[in-house]
Amino acid sequence: MQGNLPPEAQEKLEELQDLQETAQQVAAQKQQAETSLQESRTALDELDDVDEDTTMYREVGELLVKTDFDEAKDDLEEKVSSLEVRVETLEKQEERVQEQFEDLQGELQQMLGGGPAGGPGAGA
Repeated sequence: MQGNLPPEAQEKLEELQDLQETAQQVAAQKQQAETSLQESRTALDELDDVDEDTTMYREVGELLVKTDFDEAKDDLEEKVSSLEVRVETLEKQEERVQEQFEDLQGELQQMLGGGPAGGPGAGA
């Protein structure tokens, strides 16, 4: 079908495909960040049940290094905060890509003489 399209339409179609790829990559990154965030929040919650005098270790590469309670808690709080910002940023990026996709899809449909965007398959 692409061979029968005017060059401008082929270009728009390629842009749509690129945007779809970008959307998938952003969604995967967001999922990974959300999983890490949930794990970090769970670990932080678990610290509430730990005595502050308990010997603690943290993972540094392939090693476990002794650490104290306050340092472990501070590190986890910082990680949670950082991941929250990351997830929020990825959500905004996901929305922008979706808007671009929908706009481009509408342009392509108009170019090909179709109706307004938003029909079946819109936002795929």
